[in-house]
Amino acid sequence: MSVQRQALDQWSFKATDETKWLAAKVPGTVHTDLLRHGIIEDPFYGTNEHDLQWIDKKDWEYRTQFELPENWNHCRHIELVFDGLDTYADVYVNEAHVLSADNMFRSWSVEVKDRLRPGSNNITVRFRSPIAEDLPKLEKLGYSLPAANDQSELGGLGDRRVSVFARKAPYHYGWDWGPRFVTSGIWREARLVFRSGPRLTDLFIRQDEISGEAAKLTVMAEIEADEAWEGRLAVSADGMTWEQEVALEPGRQTVEFPLEIVQPRLWWCRGLGEPALYEFGACLTGEDGGKIDERKVKTGLRRIRLIREKDAAGASFRFELNGVPVFAKGANHIPNDSFIPEVTFERYRHEIASAAESNMNMLRVWGGGFYEEDIFYELCDEYGLLVWQDFMFACSMYPGDQAFLQNVASEAEYNIKRLRNHPCLALWCGNNEMDSAWAHYDEDGGWGWKKDFTPEQRETIWNDYEEVFHKLLPEAVERLGGGVAYWPSSPLRELTGDVSQHATKVTGEGDVHYWGVWHAVEPFSNYNERVGRFMSEYGFQSFPELSSVLKYATEEQLELESDVMLAHQKNGRGNQIIKEYMEQYLPQPRDFKAFLYMSQVLQAEAIQTAIEAHRRNKPFCMGTLYWQMNDCWPVASWAGMDYYGRWKALQYTVRRSFGEVMLSVVRPGGETDSDRVDFHLVSDMRNPLEATLRLALYDFGGRLLAESEHTVNVSADEARIVYSAEAGELLNGHDPQGVVLLASITRGGSVLDHKYFYFVSSRSIDLPQATIAVKEVPGSGGNRFTVETDALARQVCLQASEEGIFSDNFFDLIPGLPVTVEFRRRCEAGSEAFAAGSPGTLTVLSMRDFMA
Repeated sequence: MSVQRQALDQWSFKATDETKWLAAKVPGTVHTDLLRHGIIEDPFYGTNEHDLQWIDKKDWEYRTQFELPENWNHCRHIELVFDGLDTYADVYVNEAHVLSADNMFRSWSVEVKDRLRPGSNNITVRFRSPIAEDLPKLEKLGYSLPAANDQSELGGLGDRRVSVFARKAPYHYGWDWGPRFVTSGIWREARLVFRSGPRLTDLFIRQDEISGEAAKLTVMAEIEADEAWEGRLAVSADGMTWEQEVALEPGRQTVEFPLEIVQPRLWWCRGLGEPALYEFGACLTGEDGGKIDERKVKTGLRRIRLIREKDAAGASFRFELNGVPVFAKGANHIPNDSFIPEVTFERYRHEIASAAESNMNMLRVWGGGFYEEDIFYELCDEYGLLVWQDFMFACSMYPGDQAFLQNVASEAEYNIKRLRNHPCLALWCGNNEMDSAWAHYDEDGGWGWKKDFTPEQRETIWNDYEEVFHKLLPEAVERLGGGVAYWPSSPLRELTGDVSQHATKVTGEGDVHYWGVWHAVEPFSNYNERVGRFMSEYGFQSFPELSSVLKYATEEQLELESDVMLAHQKNGRGNQIIKEYMEQYLPQPRDFKAFLYMSQVLQAEAIQTAIEAHRRNKPFCMGTLYWQMNDCWPVASWAGMDYYGRWKALQYTVRRSFGEVMLSVVRPGGETDSDRVDFHLVSDMRNPLEATLRLALYDFGGRLLAESEHTVNVSADEARIVYSAEAGELLNGHDPQGVVLLASITRGGSVLDHKYFYFVSSRSIDLPQATIAVKEVPGSGGNRFTVETDALARQVCLQASEEGIFSDNFFDLIPGLPVTVEFRRRCEAGSEAFAAGSPGTLTVLSMRDFMA
């Protein structure tokens, strides 16, 4: 081999104005290095975030010493490569400046052979404060660009918001669910690359035509050569090999040749088939047959399209995979940590496996974080999860000077090429919420940003916006993206150049972010009315469970408005909004610990209402991605899974609501005083479904009061009302305050889905005191349990002392109808994310236990 690599992972660090060097972890960040040495307290505990804002005002430096391998001088090239520098950095090799970096989102490399020497060598990386670096840019511009989530006040900057000037993860500057930790550091791998001959710098398997009969592909091998060279390029996959003679010119060039795989195994997302993967290997060999360089990529063979066709309601917005329409079911993903290198493989696997366990088929990588690590996309490939990929721009307006545009162009090219082999990649989206927030063509629309600027400034800001999102990025995706679609902004109706472009309300085209529930404190029933073609954002907050809250607060701080609770609630009135909704929909909790539980029940009810509404409206609506999957620190937020990976009530509810077959029982308009009750059946199956709808009315003691069965049918991939009845008919003369209707869909003796329907609001139900028994299933090995009750129990919550998930949780329980659940513990190692195991100490509670 003519290409060898040497990792650089032994580093030390210090502030540039100090003299003492300390051991550093690379990949890593300054904040986490300071924490390991005990110089700062846990950034996530209490109100410590407020005391750590000095870190981003300092310059920091990292250094390493290394020995070169024998015969290093025989190599023609020695390259220093950083896969990630955060963010403004100057690199020195043996005290000579070799590189300046200004973008966190791309790799940096430089030829350093002439700077090296026999024996010991050193590399120093000096990081300039991103705050000090960008304040002059703000002053030069002369006005502040909108940056809605930049917590500059917390950072001691007043209203001087500088996040928009740095090509750095926007959420580092704070968000309405995340802290302000403006990091610096070598955040991805650093290495030396030794080479003498040509090398493979990129391998792309372009998918030209994919069907079940044949996959017609084009190998695109990017090769760098110092001089004219002749040899062979061999590409292999699945026991097949294709070879081609190559004649290289000096410089970087792309060698292309076609290949075909007959009757390929196609890649499918969850619910449609297996996510089959192929590994392609490319090998350069010289005329003597000696191996010069090689490169491997994994990909799946599939055809993914965004279908936008005009119809009577406007225009469709749906994904089609291998010719099959996909109803997208999933969530928005944010970074798993404020300090990105802290996220282990196990944490990534836990998130992706949790999404798969929750019957999702799509995650959206939101534009205020970063282009995720390779392992994230590899796991999505493996688990069959499509990825909606934003470019890293969110909720702000950005500069448009030539240096900024060139920086973005390099970032886009790097990341498109890095990610384009992943079959999970379904869409590139320009930004998050910027088109609708600015609303250029609607004088009174948007978030009120435009009023702060003169007409000339407005035109400049919008022209800069169009340069990036309507020219630079779509051109890059078209040129490099291998046919994956580009969408300029989320949400957007259509790129029209007039007022009809902006998705400032729910319409019959484009994608929708609906935040009337939560931000505008609209009733949950509005989810049934505000349904668009693709619901790419909506959400409702809750607190983490008590064990997670106690990771950042003491018992004495468990009050809704304590300093610590407010510090871990980034959404202004968030805690009060939860309280206001709770007063509408749920019984009064007895204390703050009960409030934590009730907030999760409330969140789950809200999002269940939304998901069911979206799925009932298929095929008008063809996607539902709630906000949000995960957290970057322990906090009250919209996440269904907290920072520690613990499933909230929402995650269990989502798992049920995203099932392949879903039963939805609603009163039209969501009103409890409506006379009619509709039973909707939603099927994502690719075959017709004939099943039985069983309706059983029980009192709270478990006595069966009435029952009926009805044969129901839906076509493949259909949603429709399969039965309707008057509420009085279903009650059969019984008191609506004291009964529950259990509706279930069965086929061949198996229950495909079931719902508990109450004729009055949860706040109006007088729940009885229930004794719930949990018994281990004999012969189960201690991980399966039967749960039963002597009186109606709502939102039964099982808690384990071991980390893991239950097959079901936060469910209602009727006397005489036991539920069997299985516990799977979370695995820190091994090939699976979850494995059968004991829950340890098991406790069970229900809503009645938390009521005042």
